[in-house]
Amino acid sequence: MGQPQRPVLIYAADSPLRAWQVRYWQRLTGNAVDYLACQEIADRYPDISPAECRRSIQLVTPQGQRYTGAVAAARVLSHGGRHAAWRCHRYLPGYARIAGYLHALVARHPNAAYWFARLLWGRERYPAQYQRVSWLFLRLLALVYLAAFASFGLQAEGLVGSQGILPVAADLRAISEDYGGRGYWLFPSVFWLNASNVALQFVSLAGVGAALLLFGNILTRLMLPLLFVLYLSVVFAGQVFFNFQWDFMLLEAGFLAIFLPWGSPLVIWLFHWLLFRVRFLSGISKLLSGDPAWANFTALDYYFETQPLPHVGSWLAHQLPEWMLRTGVGWVFFVELLVPFLVFLPRRPRLFAAWTTILTQVLIMLTSNHNFFNLLTIVVCLLLFDDRDLRWLRLPKMLTGFGWFSRGLPLPAAGGPGRVATACAGLLTVLIVSSTLSMMWSTLSKRPLPTVNEVVVRGLVQWHLVNNYHVFPVMTTQRPEMIIEGSNDGVTWQAYGFRYKPGELTRRPVFNIPHQPRLDWQMWFAALAPPYTRVSYWVPDFIQRLLEGSPDVLDLLEHNPFPGQPPRYVRARLELYRFTTQAEKKATGQWWTSEPIGLYLPPRSL
Repeated sequence: MGQPQRPVLIYAADSPLRAWQVRYWQRLTGNAVDYLACQEIADRYPDISPAECRRSIQLVTPQGQRYTGAVAAARVLSHGGRHAAWRCHRYLPGYARIAGYLHALVARHPNAAYWFARLLWGRERYPAQYQRVSWLFLRLLALVYLAAFASFGLQAEGLVGSQGILPVAADLRAISEDYGGRGYWLFPSVFWLNASNVALQFVSLAGVGAALLLFGNILTRLMLPLLFVLYLSVVFAGQVFFNFQWDFMLLEAGFLAIFLPWGSPLVIWLFHWLLFRVRFLSGISKLLSGDPAWANFTALDYYFETQPLPHVGSWLAHQLPEWMLRTGVGWVFFVELLVPFLVFLPRRPRLFAAWTTILTQVLIMLTSNHNFFNLLTIVVCLLLFDDRDLRWLRLPKMLTGFGWFSRGLPLPAAGGPGRVATACAGLLTVLIVSSTLSMMWSTLSKRPLPTVNEVVVRGLVQWHLVNNYHVFPVMTTQRPEMIIEGSNDGVTWQAYGFRYKPGELTRRPVFNIPHQPRLDWQMWFAALAPPYTRVSYWVPDFIQRLLEGSPDVLDLLEHNPFPGQPPRYVRARLELYRFTTQAEKKATGQWWTSEPIGLYLPPRSL
């Protein structure tokens, strides 16, 4: 047997499957491996028979070692920087046997295997690269951060400022009294240093500035952890107003993005895992809830009307015929229960998952106000593509090279990540996957977390490094709307006007993406619950600030009926709102109709 200078892979060139596979390996390994057809080896490798060569691929090393079948394929992949298969062969019990069986199965049915391979990967298969995709992802993630911090800055003082509804300084004092020194760890926030209104605005502006630097690819590796720390502080400071899944998803995506410039493909896979959990858990929660609206495919009969903050597209969608609304429910189940599994499959199914998810998010934005949630989901979907899908993207030279701190192409084109980066990415993957699997098991089985990693899971959840997701598991079928009114005599009452939530029956529903008006949004939750519950405990504090005439809180509103001085009394009552029909809209000019329900909170005074 000859002694080659490089490993030599010998294959049956007349087999379409083998030729297709070898073309991919050649692109992957470059000059690291030589490739010979069976017809070319008679003189060089006389001990390899033609029948043996046609039956299975053969890999001959420079040292004269010979590998066949699945082991040969794993060795070739390792020469191309894909070491997982070879390591599994060496260290994972049972893997070699299963891989050998599958390889033999493919060898017995090459035509079917070739058809299946082209179905999954396309006419040709190329090594996946993520330089352009990662560059674009970080730029768009910066825009989502920008929207989130700007939105916070517009309402921070009214929500959690010194004269706001729930002052963050008072909240931190209560945490310190309850938890002592552990409070700094359990509720990490830069506002422990200073919780004044100036500090709130400083954090907002710092977040906006860091997002702009990230967008410009300046000091990228420093801006990513800074943005995560700042937004984690915002979420804890915001209390009930920032206790939403999109806030947690932004934190989880932002945390993973810190490791993206390290160059490990495992981080890309963790983004796929994040997208899978967001979508699949949203779907499975609808089934587990036992909600009749989802079970009967009637959820969209109510959704457009009863969602927290509808816009004009919601009214239009509510007018659709029944068969379209029921078809829409079926589409929701399809994209949330089946499509998420495609993100782990090869290129073509993965692209199908990306486009169907993106289409769904666009449809949701056309019919719903969900701030930056849908935009963030689309941004994460970008990592289901690879650089071949973004060949049109020409990276501006001015944005792709300010040294190590701002490296524009996070995943190196050659050589792969270093050992430290690989080890850290592997540890991160183990922690996140094991924790989220435990959380998913607990959710699906309705049992407590497994004790084996309960402490780790709770620690990661506390910092929102991993989260559970469930979007509209139970559909609200009616819309009670809270009306806040003031009076000076207890007889004549005037309503405060909100910027975004329904109020005046003739006012067009407002579009507010990517901004989230936290007060207006939380009013929807409070109206669905009795007073003094977990989601409505803040309403008396809100009324107190109106009685005091807090300018910061009044700035959150569209209309203050008492501009001179605060009223003597403020009350909250409920009305049942519903969308008008097209005929009613034409006759009255109203987008809504309403009827009284009763008092939510009786009149209060200072």
